[in-house]
Amino acid sequence: QVQLVESGGGLVQAGGSLRLSCAASGRTFSNYCMGWFRQAPGKEREFVAGLTRGGNRAYGDSVKGRFTISRDNSNNTVYLQMNSLKPEDTAVYYCAADSIGFMIRYNVRSWEYWGQGTQVTVSS
Repeated sequence: QVQLVESGGGLVQAGGSLRLSCAASGRTFSNYCMGWFRQAPGKEREFVAGLTRGGNRAYGDSVKGRFTISRDNSNNTVYLQMNSLKPEDTAVYYCAADSIGFMIRYNVRSWEYWGQGTQVTVSS
């Protein structure tokens, strides 16, 4: 079992930055693929970024070049650095973990563990 707890959300003006953190429980954190998803009101949850146990990264098209995912295996934490934020980035952001650690799966239903979410609001 893996428990995930996100933090770092908040209100920011357009063009600003935020860094989300996700603290994970469990001794096998380094084996998991870690990811970030988001869900805006009235929309489906969408893939934002993923990072395999081997260090391969992938990003959703709408965040490429602005967001960066990273992980610190010594602290069981995954981060999402968000720069040049736009109002359309407003959503609840969720951290997720997948025991298929060597690949990034874009389907929401493929991910096994989820955090409770943290709200990010970008004002125009």
